[in-house]
Amino acid sequence: MEKRVAVVILNYNGAEMLRRFLPSVVEFSPEAEIVVADNGSTDSSVEVMRAEFPTVRLICLDKNYGFADGYNKALQQVASEYYILLNSDVEVTDGWLAPMLAFMDDNKDVAACQPKLLSYKEKTLFEYAGGAGGFIDRYGYPFCRGRIFETVEKDNGQYDNIADLFWATGAALMIRSADYQSAGGLDGTFFAHMEEIDLCWRLRARGRRIVCVPRSTVYHVGGATLAKSNPRKTFLNFRNNLLMLYKNLPTRELSSVMRRRAILDYMAAAKFLLSGNVGDCKAIIAARREFARIKPSYASARAENIEKCVCDSVSERVTFSILWQYYAKGRKLFSNLPGI
Repeated sequence: MEKRVAVVILNYNGAEMLRRFLPSVVEFSPEAEIVVADNGSTDSSVEVMRAEFPTVRLICLDKNYGFADGYNKALQQVASEYYILLNSDVEVTDGWLAPMLAFMDDNKDVAACQPKLLSYKEKTLFEYAGGAGGFIDRYGYPFCRGRIFETVEKDNGQYDNIADLFWATGAALMIRSADYQSAGGLDGTFFAHMEEIDLCWRLRARGRRIVCVPRSTVYHVGGATLAKSNPRKTFLNFRNNLLMLYKNLPTRELSSVMRRRAILDYMAAAKFLLSGNVGDCKAIIAARREFARIKPSYASARAENIEKCVCDSVSERVTFSILWQYYAKGRKLFSNLPGI
């Protein structure tokens, strides 16, 4: 009998991650079909899958398409009511799927949800990549319940309530296949980083909800692909964030927000330069140049998003600047932010 849920792990040169974490997914996900989509790995990933996990479905893509388009291409080959996009460096727990599946079944207006994401290395802490669910500020800066910039909170149950979000982490994202396809999936141009926030923005603007279901808990290694200070990651984060803003901002805000973002970006570049981090400084400048170069090709995507928008504003996109709250006001915990 075909299963309603497919847990799809996109793998690139992660043979050791598969050995370490795939057994927990197989053991604790009886409700789901488990799929590993190999993104053109050059290590022993495919051989490991065939020899050590013969019961797990393997999809072999012909090259590395990145996180975004890799998932798009893999999910074209998966038929299920729900997809779960799961990073290869996530340890799941007994019963992790049931609370999310029950919530999605009971709330048809919810397009996607995430579990509580804790650190694999320090299991009492939230994990950087998603915590207990994500938000963005007026200028596109993301933050989470449990993590603002580099400040990561200890999990004391303070975010154990089911909450509406702006975005759910791509490290463990449960989404209705119909919503994924109708919204156009992840933006393949992004390659990696910010792609799940962009997808969630499109869904929220079209009236669909995104939530965290914290009764479900997983543990994420994080940073397994690129180090936080890697200039390539800096480039992708800044370029993709600008593309996301251009694609999704309401017309009345577009000019003012993009002007202020330019100032903030060059301030960030100057800070990197003054601290001796020339690589990240150059990455920000390169990201802005690349954004300017490819922006015209996104005009039709922006027009489609604006046309399909059904709400004047997305409430989980806060009106304040998280930079101001964090650095000027000293509000480093999510619970200390105004109006949240």
